[in-house]
Amino acid sequence: MDAVFHALAHGARRTMLRRLAGRELTVGELAEPLEMSLAAASKHLQVLERAGLVRRTITGRRHVCRLEPAPLATASAWLNFYRRHWDDRLDALETLLIDDEGTDR
Repeated sequence: MDAVFHALAHGARRTMLRRLAGRELTVGELAEPLEMSLAAASKHLQVLERAGLVRRTITGRRHVCRLEPAPLATASAWLNFYRRHWDDRLDALETLLIDDEGTDR
């Protein structure tokens, strides 16, 4: 899971994943809107591949990438486990702030 969060830590990689959620894309198609070289895009893709988030298929010189959502589901489940704690703490903060506003009047 560390590799997944590391991969998600960079905006270019998040953009690549968002675009791959719609359809398979070549490395060139992924690099184009990010205004980066094919080499830089390929390095970002390697990070995504190591995290298991992207699978690359090579046919001749054409590298086609597709999203592998399973690692995202695992990360989401981990975050959801803690969401209950965060929600409880935020609810307590909201109550405290509302009570504090009432005593200031």
